Amino acid sequence: MTSMIQPQSGIMDIALYEGGAAHVEGKTNVLKLSSNENPLGPSDSAREAFSRAVHDLHRYPNTDHRALRTAIGEVWGLNPDQIICGVGSDEIIHFLCQAYAGPRDQVIHTEHGFAMYRISALAAGATPVEVPERDRMTDVDAILKACNKKTKLVFLANPNNPTGTMIGPTEIRRLAEGLPPQALLVLDGAYAEYVDGYDAGAALVHERNNVVITRTFSKIYGLGGLRVGWGYGPREIIDVLNRIRGPFNLSTAALVTAEAAVRDTAWVRKCRTENAKWRDWLARTLAEMGVPSDIATANFVLARFADQADADACDAHLRSEGIIVRRVVGYKLPHCLRITVGDEASCRRVAHAIGQYKGLR
Repeated sequence: MTSMIQPQSGIMDIALYEGGAAHVEGKTNVLKLSSNENPLGPSDSAREAFSRAVHDLHRYPNTDHRALRTAIGEVWGLNPDQIICGVGSDEIIHFLCQAYAGPRDQVIHTEHGFAMYRISALAAGATPVEVPERDRMTDVDAILKACNKKTKLVFLANPNNPTGTMIGPTEIRRLAEGLPPQALLVLDGAYAEYVDGYDAGAALVHERNNVVITRTFSKIYGLGGLRVGWGYGPREIIDVLNRIRGPFNLSTAALVTAEAAVRDTAWVRKCRTENAKWRDWLARTLAEMGVPSDIATANFVLARFADQADADACDAHLRSEGIIVRRVVGYKLPHCLRITVGDEASCRRVAHAIGQYKGLR
């Protein structure tokens, strides 16, 4: 008998998310370079804060996240009252779709944009609209051309995942200024800390009423296991999002650890410097082997191969060596492998293995 109990329209169009693999059967010394994790991990001060949190596990967490929002505001020069904290930046993205998009509305994302934009749009009953990129770069003209009276949200990751490319402030401003009046621009800055001097679009938030930025503690801060993110936007928009945020969406351990992490700016600078050094080395070394990539700005390299068969074969060889990288077929880049920038030993190991593969061809 056919059940009359059915999910909301759009839900079954969402494919189950597949995270980066962490194991290779039969291998013990596995190198995981598939999830863009910081190989240096969190700072000592963040680790200490997490350890101290064990004494308060019987207490409910603070519901307004005041201490963490204050710390973020002080470090980044932002108004804490315009900050919202969530379970990773994914939750902020979900809030935005839940609050501002629904049936008959459209949500724009770029061709190789982060999968959660489409997922959250469908979950809200809205229609995701994919806009082509130009040579794996955001095309502002294409986005503006795709906008219409149904457009409610435009998501743009800058730097983008999985391409690693980004556009400059002039193009971002042009995009914000060109959107229809009912549309909100969401600048996803998950990898913003890897770009020295980049404010992820915060200046635009101060100037306009149609821009929100999202950030995460999962990347450069090394707290992927705790799931903490935040958003910054006009006060009235943050007020709306807080009305649908669960009061206890972040644990005490997550809150105090993230606060310690964001205040340790010296650790962030160290991680940024180390990442840039080995990212550039890895990209240059692979290019010398005939494996090109675009100029990367985050903590990964998108390695391009001749075709999907070539990428598949290289991936199989890497797995035989106990190395896991990320296939990006789902991002319409079947001929590419996304490789997280690890520490020196990790970068040298993956480069050596790819060199072995190229030598076998």
